Amino acid sequence: MYKHILVPTDGSKLSLKAAREAAALARALKARITAVYVMEPYMPPLLMEGQMARTSLGDDQAAYDKAAAKIAEAALKKVQAAAGNVKCDRVSTTASQPYEGILNIARRRKCDVIVMGSHGRGVVAGVLLGSVTAKVLSSSKTPVLVCR
Repeated sequence: MYKHILVPTDGSKLSLKAAREAAALARALKARITAVYVMEPYMPPLLMEGQMARTSLGDDQAAYDKAAAKIAEAALKKVQAAAGNVKCDRVSTTASQPYEGILNIARRRKCDVIVMGSHGRGVVAGVLLGSVTAKVLSSSKTPVLVCR
C-alpha cells in the first residue's frame, strides 16, 4: 500500500484540510509524508526605454527569494504541525507552473500518492482559472486523492 504521501500546500485552509487527511491516512498505513510548497520563479521587472529602475521587493531577486522562502516555510510548518507524530519532511521548490513542481517532487521523492485539496469550482471554472489540482490530476502518473 502507500508508504510515502506527498502533500502540496499553498498555506490555505483547504490545503491544511488535505494535510490532516493525509496524516490520518499515513497513521493508518504507517506511511510518511513529504510536504511541498511550489514557489514562482523571480521575474525581473520589464523596463521600457527611458524608465529608471526602482529598488523595491519586486526589483530585487535576493529580497524576493527571501520573502518567498519565508512564506513557503510558514505553509510547510502548518502541514508538519497537522501531521502530528507522523514523519513529515518539508521541501520547497521553484517552478513556473505549480503542478509541474508538484509532479517533479513526487517523482524525485518517489511518492506513492498525492493528497491535495480542491476548491471544487467545477470543470469550466477549473479550465478558465487553471486549477492546479485539475492539472495534477490530468498529468500525474502517481495516484491523487483530492480532498474537498
